Amino acid sequence: MKKLIFYPILLLLVTGSAIAQTSENPWAVSAGANIVSIQDDAVDAGASFGIPALSLSRYIVGGFSLGVQYANNTLSEAASNGNDLDYYSLDGIVKYNIGSGESVLPYLFAGYGFSNFSEGDSDSEGMFPSREVSRTVHGGAGIGIRLNDNLMANISTSYRSASENYAYNHLQHVIGVSYNFGAGDADKDGVSDKKDVCPDVPGLKEFQGCPDTDGDGIPDNKDACPEEAGSAELNGCPDSDGDGIADGDDACPNAAGSADMNGCPDSDGDGVADKDDQCPNEAGEAANNGCPWADRDNDGVADKDDQCPDEAGDAANNGCPAVPQALVDLIESDTAKIFFKANSTQINDQGESLVSQLAELLKKYPNAEIIVEGHASSDGSSTYNMTLSEKRAAAVQAALIAAGVEESRISSKGYGEDKPLGDNATMKGRAANRRVEFERRVDIKMQ
Repeated sequence: MKKLIFYPILLLLVTGSAIAQTSENPWAVSAGANIVSIQDDAVDAGASFGIPALSLSRYIVGGFSLGVQYANNTLSEAASNGNDLDYYSLDGIVKYNIGSGESVLPYLFAGYGFSNFSEGDSDSEGMFPSREVSRTVHGGAGIGIRLNDNLMANISTSYRSASENYAYNHLQHVIGVSYNFGAGDADKDGVSDKKDVCPDVPGLKEFQGCPDTDGDGIPDNKDACPEEAGSAELNGCPDSDGDGIADGDDACPNAAGSADMNGCPDSDGDGVADKDDQCPNEAGEAANNGCPWADRDNDGVADKDDQCPDEAGDAANNGCPAVPQALVDLIESDTAKIFFKANSTQINDQGESLVSQLAELLKKYPNAEIIVEGHASSDGSSTYNMTLSEKRAAAVQAALIAAGVEESRISSKGYGEDKPLGDNATMKGRAANRRVEFERRVDIKMQ
């Protein structure tokens, strides 16, 4: 009875990960008890219970396993002389699993080996103490019942044909437990742990045991987007707009764009993505939200940079014309003269008004430079008149500077009595000569 308890307990103490025999977990050991029942009318013997029944088998292919089995038993008073018979068997076995059930695994088996029936008082020694060993063929069926991940209970029955002398045809029933061992398969996906790249997660054989949650043909362990079907080129991530940029990195996932624009389109090619461009169909500037700057005079110089926004010019002159016509028209007009009293450099009211007009135009055209020319009548010496004309020109220059025109843009020159307008022999002529003017050949220089 101690043997009956010992062997199953010994097997139950073995730890590890066990599953049904497969190519990855090929080995199985089992231990249990056997019941033998002689099928011979000449022998009066009932069924006898004995231990142990041991086996070792290895999976081969396609559900087939090969193994060996040893059994020991004692048949009480089975012989005609009333003596006990000691029973031993040792066989080679071919087993075929029917199906691959998770909890119940039926199987068929057949084998060839030896059976021994000998009287219990034999003095012979060894595993088969008598010489009455009979060659035996047998076949049967069994069922395995999974107890846990480590163990399976096995129940089988077989008919054993042993027709030689001192042997009997008999039935043998075996009940026990088995332990399968090998590489192990912790996640039960049919891929052994040693070959399973994802041993803790059930997966697919074609992906070395890893799952493909989104079914895009890219295993989760290599899929940057395991729950969204995508392409291999984008590491398993989707690209809804087909622009080659994964949706997760695409600022415009539903509108095809470029990598430079983070996946967004730029319809007008101005470097501002349509989503940020207030003028998506008209090229503009990023600083102006993708819109072109206003250019009222259409000279190609934006109003913000155009010093003459209402008059066409060119970029070299900051949007102003090379020769400001308004300034030329004023200078060349008959009213562009300032007249002085005899021996005076004082600017009169009419002259103040002209200075004001001229100053405004010079401010409008900041690249223009002028020369103020002073004149005198023939009263007095020519030397005195030269000095007086220079002072008159300088007075107008000072007035323009005081009105806000840069000094560097205004030069002055005196001509004395050398360029009269009127006849110095008359009072009217001399009055016309006492003047400052902007000679019609005034030099307007552009910086």
